Amino acid sequence: MCRWMMGATCSSSRRDFLKKCLTGAAVLGAGGGAGLLAAAEQREAFAKSRVVIARDAMLRGAGTTVDSRRILSLLDRALQAIFDRDNPIETWKKLVRPGETVGLKVNALGGPGFCSNPLVEAICERLQQAGIKANDIVVWDRDSDELERAGFHVSMGGNRVQCYGTDRVDYEQELVTRGSVGSRLSKILTQRCNLLINVPVLKDHDGAGVTIALKNMYGVIHNPNKYHPNGCNPYIADLNMLPEIRSKMRLTICDATTAAYEGGPGYKPQYSWKNNALIVSQDPVALDYTGWQIIDRKRAENGLKTLEGDGRAPHYIATAADRQHRLGTNDPGKIAVVEV
Repeated sequence: MCRWMMGATCSSSRRDFLKKCLTGAAVLGAGGGAGLLAAAEQREAFAKSRVVIARDAMLRGAGTTVDSRRILSLLDRALQAIFDRDNPIETWKKLVRPGETVGLKVNALGGPGFCSNPLVEAICERLQQAGIKANDIVVWDRDSDELERAGFHVSMGGNRVQCYGTDRVDYEQELVTRGSVGSRLSKILTQRCNLLINVPVLKDHDGAGVTIALKNMYGVIHNPNKYHPNGCNPYIADLNMLPEIRSKMRLTICDATTAAYEGGPGYKPQYSWKNNALIVSQDPVALDYTGWQIIDRKRAENGLKTLEGDGRAPHYIATAADRQHRLGTNDPGKIAVVEV
């Protein structure tokens, strides 16, 4: 499934990253007091939840298909900014260790319109270069047919990257509960994966407001339809509190190359746009909050009400950040949005 492409490098440096991370902070000069203030601002920036938005206007070249080398480079820039590393392989070695089994939880619901296949291939390549065996990588979602329709090649067994849905292995028989949620979890999550990398899509949702990082976990349970009332609140937050999910989640890499500002979660081309970006964070709440703002700005550009004005504000994001959940922050003052 994954190509083996060599030599992709990134020019982002630690110094460049520090400059970009100090969003909203003025560097006041080289004097003693000013230098201390700049250092304090630098420490404050690193204390914030980091959300990296990596963009490439030429991601598709002159056509409509995502260029595989450019998305690999885009992924490198995003990960190096998150982990403050200059070498892409060393960046991944900070995230994973040989011998671990890595689950890539994709979102195949939108079909090829939102296809994450080029991004997933780039992630698989870097994971293998960091020492993860191909057959210790599992690309998965709830249903194998949905994966096929989205452009993934379903495969089980052998020495290649694994790709299949929970329909091939079933859900656990035992119900797990947390707050308002009681569900059976995918055996891919409970038995196959040591860790998770969440690979959602940036899109609008007709009930929840947005579906990005947190809601992508609806694809790991047997009864997601039960948890759509009230804009999925507090169900999304409660689900993400399950230790089987929370303890394994390492990173979210949101495919925002094609995004939707209306009409989701399915793909409707009239409400989608070529955003040519990735959004990456270890804080899923901060990422979802940032994605919400991006979607609202696009709605405004197209003459639509905000999600709040449309009665669909994603209140579950605030719930996920509250004292009972503490899954991350939705406070813009505590989020450092870094654009690379």
